[in-house]
This record gives sequence, C-alpha cells and structure tokens, in this order.
Amino acid sequence: MAKYLFVYHGGSMPESEADQKAAMDAWGQWLGDLGNEVIDGGAPVGMSTTVHSDGSVSDDGGSNPTSGYSLIEAASLEDAVSKAKRCPILQHGGSVELAETFDV
Repeated sequence: MAKYLFVYHGGSMPESEADQKAAMDAWGQWLGDLGNEVIDGGAPVGMSTTVHSDGSVSDDGGSNPTSGYSLIEAASLEDAVSKAKRCPILQHGGSVELAETFDV
C-alpha cells in the first residue's frame, strides 16, 4: 500500500454551533470509515509563509492556500482519489490535492 498526502484547500466552517458540530462529526465519520488506512489524521493549518528561490518571503498563503492535511494509505492513486471524493471539505467549497509520498 502506498501513502498519500491529502492537502486540503479552502472550505469554510459553518457559522452556527450545530452546523459546526455536524461538520466536525462528518470529518470524524470519514476518517473513522477509513480505519487503519489513516496514518496521520492531520490537522487544520494557519496561513502559510512562502520562502521563494530569490530569498523573498510572502505570507499570503499563495493563490490556493492550504487549510489542512492528512496522510492516508491507499492501494493506488485511483483508490486515493476514491477516498478523497468522500472528504467532507468538498461539501464546504474546498478541494483535496493528492500526492504519493516516498520513504527515503
């Protein structure tokens, strides 16, 4: 089984406390359904800072800022995509970027 980094972009937290709880419950259910394929459930992240090759620094998160990550095990890229398609962030306007990781 390969390991895939799931990078979450965008999405929004619902305003009401009840809707926030429902959103967090959906994440818990999704990760729970993945079971032991979840290597690291990850976490939300703050705004990123980018150090560019010319030494300049920008702290605006870029054109598509990261909002969180997870590390998930999958049999193939197609399997990882299938798992990502069930991610709750998609219901809140976000997206999931996938990349296979390699042990070195």
